[in-house]
Amino acid sequence: MPYIPPDVVAKAREMDLLTYLRNYEPNELVHFGGSTYCTREHDSLKISNGKWYWFSRGIGGYNALDYLIKVKEMPFTEAVETIMGHSAVQPPIRASTPKQKPQKVLLLPQANPNADRIVSYLAGRGIDREIVQWCIRTGRLYESYPHHNVVFVGLDKYNKARYGNLRGCGTDFKGEATGSDKRFSFSIPAPGSDTLHLFEGAVDLLSYATIRKQEGMVWNGEHLLSLAGVYKPKENLAETALPLALKQYLSDHPEIRRICLHLDRDATGRLATRTLMALLSDSYTVGDDPPPSGKDYNDHLCIRLEIPITRVKPKTYER
Repeated sequence: MPYIPPDVVAKAREMDLLTYLRNYEPNELVHFGGSTYCTREHDSLKISNGKWYWFSRGIGGYNALDYLIKVKEMPFTEAVETIMGHSAVQPPIRASTPKQKPQKVLLLPQANPNADRIVSYLAGRGIDREIVQWCIRTGRLYESYPHHNVVFVGLDKYNKARYGNLRGCGTDFKGEATGSDKRFSFSIPAPGSDTLHLFEGAVDLLSYATIRKQEGMVWNGEHLLSLAGVYKPKENLAETALPLALKQYLSDHPEIRRICLHLDRDATGRLATRTLMALLSDSYTVGDDPPPSGKDYNDHLCIRLEIPITRVKPKTYER
């Protein structure tokens, strides 16, 4: 048996399998997903985080040398010579696995033992108490402690909380819970419906739902989505993207065919409406249905009910 110095063996063991395949057998390497790869010959052989494992055979290793010996069944000396020979002719470029963006961890405020204050506050803005209670029961709404803010919770398609929008009860406080993911803002899905109603804020969404109930319609019979804020498109339409929440919701609900825009009647809301209609009209039937009176749908609801319109100067800060 040919003698191979220990330092040469040690050098051969330094090369990981991903680096080896990328440099010397690129046609054999297949991207499986994320930072995981497999080989074209063996799709059950997964390579990830500097290690590899052949699941169908129950064997694995940490480097290219282990792979050549255990999978390719090369004799030890031939495997070492293969790696070192390749390295001598073409020095390897070290493979770097793609960095995955860490998922945000949502830190919602502590819940108050009861929701009396926020129920009273929302009722004072004309929103139906039964709709508010439904949102509380389904985990979409609660009262925080100790500040007693309204917390509008955005859930993903698995009903996991991913977003928290905070609003003061009659104060100018507005904020977001730490770790909020804007792709999952406050929404009320409607399984079986192909229609989505879009609003700037959660209060407008609930106001519209209240009006539907008042008019004898099933208030949650169609999808309702809040953008959790004002949508400000870029001047150049080609450079303008859909709001993150809308893009995510349409991806999660491919059954949607019709979108009704219920954005504010001010200049910003009208510009956002025109932009969204231009972006969406090729793929969806898009309608514009701003509030018939007032600036937004809560104004319109208050006017219908002949109650004072709540208007506080917007201010955002941490609490």
